[in-house]
Order: sequence, then structure tokens, then C-alpha cells
Amino acid sequence: MSLSHRAGYVVGVLITLLALSHDCQARVHSHGRFVRIKGTRFVLHRSYFVFNGFNSYWMMHVAVDTSERYKASKTFREAAAAGLSVCRTWAFSDGGDRALQISPGVYDEHVFQALDFVISKARRHGIRLILSFVNNYKDFGGRPQYVEWARNGGVNVNGEDDFYTNPTVKKYYKNHVKKVITRMNSITRIAYKDDPTIMAWELMNEPRCQADYSGRMVNGWVQEMASFVKSLDKKHLLEIGMEGFYGVISTLVLLFSHGLFCWKDGLIFVNMFRTSFIFL
Repeated sequence: MSLSHRAGYVVGVLITLLALSHDCQARVHSHGRFVRIKGTRFVLHRSYFVFNGFNSYWMMHVAVDTSERYKASKTFREAAAAGLSVCRTWAFSDGGDRALQISPGVYDEHVFQALDFVISKARRHGIRLILSFVNNYKDFGGRPQYVEWARNGGVNVNGEDDFYTNPTVKKYYKNHVKKVITRMNSITRIAYKDDPTIMAWELMNEPRCQADYSGRMVNGWVQEMASFVKSLDKKHLLEIGMEGFYGVISTLVLLFSHGLFCWKDGLIFVNMFRTSFIFL
């Protein structure tokens, strides 16, 4: 499955499942307030917030080239005109072409300014953002790049799934999360953690784990990182980035999961959402 297909699938699941339960619409006309949660519903300006959303993972990558920034502006403008009000995009690019994070803790300011631009344009067109911190896949670096950085630094790592348990790799990730959340936007002069344009943070795009099919390894990582994010930013919503797969729970779940039973992915959706920090 291609990167764009995978990413589109994720946001489709995320937005569809959460939005369909709401029965009252509220378009974003102002970015003065944060989207909140009341029970099982999103709330904005004391009204239920139902939205149509889209996935454009490429925004920051394209905006690095100033001559190409019109593509991001045009996308937001046309999306707003079509009634779309939430966009999911990357807040990472680890190593490689147009890298935001060149090496652990080393950032390209020009690329960060491209992300600043994306956020400022979303704000201008009344669109809120879901920003993802890292990829599960090697595209744009992701988990493989983090583990490779650790290996190159002399850390004993066995494979990509050490991303979830190795102290050095987890430190790299936390440093990136802090760098993004505390970033001061060079255009709007609003810190990311204080900007209601950002609707939610996403821990990872489509987490996977082959080392532990029970889901406990990823669940432990989610709990630790969700707690860390909330220690830095209590204003924004937080989500995992999962598609809703079920691991080995029971035969009953297998029968009624409608193709979402993927026991080799090391994920159990319902267990993840027992984490108190998710979506708060």
C-alpha cells in the first residue's frame, strides 16, 4: 500500500469514526478557542463540533521550497470552500531530503519555517490541524531512522521495534515532541502549544509492532508518551494514530471485527483507549 493511500486511510478512519456520532455541525470561523471534548463529542464555542477532514501529509515538505508554497495555500483555500475544516499533516521529516530533524536534536530552521507557514495558512482559512510527530514507516525517516540514529551512536539495538523500549530512542522521540510543541511560530508569533489552529497532536502515523503481538509493548509506549505530551501541553487534544485494529482478544472479536483483526500488527485498539490521556 502506498504512503499516500495509507495516510488517507488513517485520516478517513479517524475522522469518520469520531465525527459520525455527532448530530450538530459547527464550522470553524475563529481560532480563538480550542476544540474540547464533552463526553463522546467534540465541542467548540459551547456547540458540538462536527467536521469533514482531509489528509495532506506533504504540506511542510512542499512548503520548504518557497516557490511551491502556493500549493499549500491553494489546498487550504479550496478545502475551506468545499466545507472541509480539519487537515491532518506531518510535523516530522527525519533525515533524508528536506529533513526537519537532520540528526537527533539537530533541526533545519528553514524547514521549521515551512511548518510555520503551513500552520499560518491553515489559520487564515479557518482550518484546524492534526499534527503527527513521527512515522511508523521509513518514509520521511520514521521509526527506522530513529533506531538507525541510535545504532550509529553506538547503542545496542536489535531492530525497529526497539523504538518502543530503548531508553535512548525514546529520549530522541521525546526531544522531538518537546521541540515541536514548544516551537514559537516565526510568522504568527504564537507558540504551537498555545495555538488553537492545532486541533490535536498525533503520537505516530500507523504504529506497528512485530516484537509483541499482545499489544502490551505499544500500549506501554503510548501511555508513557501520552503522559509526556500532556506534561508539556494540556490545551490540545491528543490521539494515537491507529486505524482501529484488534489483536488477539477473543473469538467473538475476530468474528465481528470486519477485517480489522490484524494480530500480527501488535495492536489492541480498545486497550489503547483505556489510556486516560488520549483525546483529553
